[in-house]
Amino acid sequence: MTLAQYKDAIEQSNIVSKTDINGIITFANDEFCKIFEYSREELIGKNHNIVRHPDVPKEIFKSLWDTILAKKTYKAMVKNLSKNGKTLYVNTTVIPILDKKGDIEEFIAIRYDVTESVELAREMQEKDRFLFQQSRLAAMGEMIGNIAHQWRQPLNELGITVYQMKKLFLSDKSQNDFLESYEHSKDVIKKMSSTIEDFRNFFSPNKEKERFSVQNAVDKLLRMMQGTIQQHSLHVEVKSKKNALVCGYFNEFNQVILNLINNSKDAFNQRKIKKREILIVIETDERQNMVVTYSDNAKGIDENIIDKVFDPYFTTKHSSEGTGLGLYMSEMIIKKSMGGSIKVYNNKNGATFEIKIPALKETII
Repeated sequence: MTLAQYKDAIEQSNIVSKTDINGIITFANDEFCKIFEYSREELIGKNHNIVRHPDVPKEIFKSLWDTILAKKTYKAMVKNLSKNGKTLYVNTTVIPILDKKGDIEEFIAIRYDVTESVELAREMQEKDRFLFQQSRLAAMGEMIGNIAHQWRQPLNELGITVYQMKKLFLSDKSQNDFLESYEHSKDVIKKMSSTIEDFRNFFSPNKEKERFSVQNAVDKLLRMMQGTIQQHSLHVEVKSKKNALVCGYFNEFNQVILNLINNSKDAFNQRKIKKREILIVIETDERQNMVVTYSDNAKGIDENIIDKVFDPYFTTKHSSEGTGLGLYMSEMIIKKSMGGSIKVYNNKNGATFEIKIPALKETII
């Protein structure tokens, strides 16, 4: 193949332009004219910033010029703008061409259009955000039920105490008895306020990653879920063999455990299982991962569908009971937010979910 043929091959498959040392366009191939919607006559003699997108910071162009004026090749994905206002994303390589003396003679830029790929990635991110919001709304409904359940008993207790205070006041009993009832009422109200604060924090989005103990996270969630646990006769046992800190989003991690407990609860109810056992084992493995093994005795997952449980919108529940987003979002949280992994398999009596999250090495004891 001759040099001319190589040149033709590059020009036909890429977006090619040349400028002088001041950035004035001296050449633009057909692909350049086509994608940026300019005629060649409109481009030649113009500064190359004619296709610059106004959103791109000046620092990006300073970095480009600093690189190519130092006689180095510049590579980046650049956001550009066509003549008719279309946003374009192009993988760009700008190469300084040197003369015999080693001085810069001109610059050649070779681009490849990746707009479609960038827009597809953005659409997927938007979809993930939407699905996560749906998942959080489902969790919110579950937690509101827990608040109602956990408040019911202290409200009854408070009502009885207030009634007793009224009787003590009317019967002119001792002041100590009255003050004792008063202090008890304050304790009950304080406990109810603490419950609300726990639930409020659960729904606050984590803006930054934080270091936290997996065991503390699980313990706190189980306290919050006492309503569901008691109402559905769940026996939840936590065994912590070796604890350590991880880095991630505390509330998102708890949402994963919340979803697993809810799935077990629904399976227990659907299959009318009387003895309802959930075991959560927390330990570290030889590769310095925090490992959370969640198991129940709800008779497991059908082997024909077990490999689909993390698919979006896949559910075995009635449409009124679930959207099929729970396990999909759980996998997203563990993998994308915490850099870990989650898998599922059947044990002798039910299903087991194994979660692995990198532990902070200095916290492993």
